[in-house]
Amino acid sequence: MTTLDVFRAPESVAVVGATDNPAKWGHWLARGAVAGAHRRRVHLVNTRGSQVLDRPALPGLDALPEIPDLVAFAVPAAALADGVRQAVALGVPGLLAITAGVEDEAAIGDVIAASGTRLLGPNCLGLYDASSELALAWGRFTPGSLAIVSQSGQLGLEIAGMAASAGIGVSRFVSVGSQLDVSAAELLADLAHHEATRTVAVYLESFGDGERLLDALDHLREAGKPVLLLTVGASRAAKQAARSHTGSMTSGIDVVDAACRTVGAVRVDTPAQLVDTAQLLSRCAPVRGRRVAIVADSGGQGALAADTASRLGLTVAEFPPAVQERLADRLPPHAAVANPVDLAGAGEDDISTYASVLADSSVTDAVVLSGYFGSYGRDIPEHQAAESEAARAIGSLAAERAIPVVVHSMAEHTATVDELRAAGVPTFADVEAALRAVATAHRFAQTPRPRVGRVPARERQVPPGSGYLAARRLLADAGVPFPGAVGIAPGAPDPGGAMRSLSAPVVLKADWLEHKTEHGGVATGLGDSAALGAAYDDMVARLGSHGYVVEEMDRRTDVVEVIVAARRDPSFGPVVVVGAGGVQAELTQDLALELAPCSHDTAREMIRRLRSWPLLAGWRGRRPVDVDGLAAVVVAVSELIAGRGDIGEIELNPVRVSPEGALAVDALVIAVPTPDDPSTA
Repeated sequence: MTTLDVFRAPESVAVVGATDNPAKWGHWLARGAVAGAHRRRVHLVNTRGSQVLDRPALPGLDALPEIPDLVAFAVPAAALADGVRQAVALGVPGLLAITAGVEDEAAIGDVIAASGTRLLGPNCLGLYDASSELALAWGRFTPGSLAIVSQSGQLGLEIAGMAASAGIGVSRFVSVGSQLDVSAAELLADLAHHEATRTVAVYLESFGDGERLLDALDHLREAGKPVLLLTVGASRAAKQAARSHTGSMTSGIDVVDAACRTVGAVRVDTPAQLVDTAQLLSRCAPVRGRRVAIVADSGGQGALAADTASRLGLTVAEFPPAVQERLADRLPPHAAVANPVDLAGAGEDDISTYASVLADSSVTDAVVLSGYFGSYGRDIPEHQAAESEAARAIGSLAAERAIPVVVHSMAEHTATVDELRAAGVPTFADVEAALRAVATAHRFAQTPRPRVGRVPARERQVPPGSGYLAARRLLADAGVPFPGAVGIAPGAPDPGGAMRSLSAPVVLKADWLEHKTEHGGVATGLGDSAALGAAYDDMVARLGSHGYVVEEMDRRTDVVEVIVAARRDPSFGPVVVVGAGGVQAELTQDLALELAPCSHDTAREMIRRLRSWPLLAGWRGRRPVDVDGLAAVVVAVSELIAGRGDIGEIELNPVRVSPEGALAVDALVIAVPTPDDPSTA
């Protein structure tokens, strides 16, 4: 067997802690194992021996007639370590540890690391595989096409239950628990070759080796298996630890979204959104664009659906005249035919109208039918046959035209709803859920962000230095443009001499301060040596005799201030950020983030995503700024942090961008702390 085969299709299974008590884990594992006894050899272990589930139970692993492929432990926390050691000594290939509250996880990890045995868990809810009829988990599963890999076992079970209610079922379920050995990334990569899986649901709270996870998601995308990712919010600890403005403004969610864009996965907000989208993905043709046709048998429902679609970023485009004419020929005179379509009672007169109208509405990227359809047979049994026939016709139309058709039905559980789903038509009890599924599924049609090869990080070097002048030198060498500048050493008697090599007016800056304006460490518009000297004397009196920088003042017109920054994420590595800059950067929170390094095209796309893009493109008669020049700065910063393992954060704020180019006028470079750095204590 290959490394993970023991968790997918073992030829023999042993359950340690098997019991007849239905309130205990050992009962659920034993019952699931026995249910698959026609597919594999099953052994039950109970220290008291006797029988479990009317099958003989042996007192220990060493009493088994063979070494099983997979051993599942449902034992007290204090007993798990000894059980693992015994299994490893026997040469068991795979272990599943349900047990929670284990205090000596590290010791168990050491035992596993020194062996050829693989361990899933501990602190997990087990696993299920529909294809091999392997059920070693709490609860019951409905076979289907959705694979679930979850760091929270209970949340994974919730998703499985919702999927069953939606009629799609589960192909594979794995609760990863503590990931002491087998990781979520490994399990996801394994799903690329799992034939029964068509869509993958992932819930993770932490991401571990982000690069390995991205590789796994890449493999799933290449295998044509969409990945829906559910996770929890921003990392407060990371934000609090950040010293730059950008670090405090960006979150773990921003980085996860960037990672998803890179590999073509989609992050969702709730289990319901995940299952709704999975239902659409598993039944429909791809949603290739944002245009939706809305057909309703109520004007109010159609209008509400149109408003909801617009709010979700979908387009409710008016139908061409030819389509409106064909619809008008089929519908009552007072029907609306422009989109949304109001059937105005036509469906009640002839239920086949629903399918015929959809045929003329499929000039868009998806069709949403909203209203009473699905309820006729329930309320008027004599109409069930006709409604079922219409449901099958809708499914045939969707398949023939290769266009997604989704139905919002006022009836949740009827024969017609079942007919629709069997015919490949996703059905929802809420119109917002239906439209949100369309909008989410459309994100899979977008081209994944190219994964630019990581620049091999150099070994830790001498830290790049503290202060603005040192940061300027480092970033200028990387290709970032700055105005001319001269440094003033601490205690310099004649700062005015700096004016001789610079063009006035100039700016005086406190070199060592990270956030200069907040401490009064910047003086602007200094036109001569006297003004510079006065500003210098004032700063020294207030801030102390340290190093200062005199820099030429940017006097260009039509300037927009931007922030360009980078930081190092614990899981996904270096990321780059561009956004609205200046002293109000934290107030506006207008940022775009991607993994680093990034390409020039990606940098341009990031800039266009900003809410402040109109300012850069030329607002109210202003000249457009040099977007390519700004993009070049973004690329340079992204490559610098990706190539220097000793840099933790970079921030240029502001970068002043005009039609003539980009100039950085403040910079902060923060080294990655060393283990003996007192600032990390």
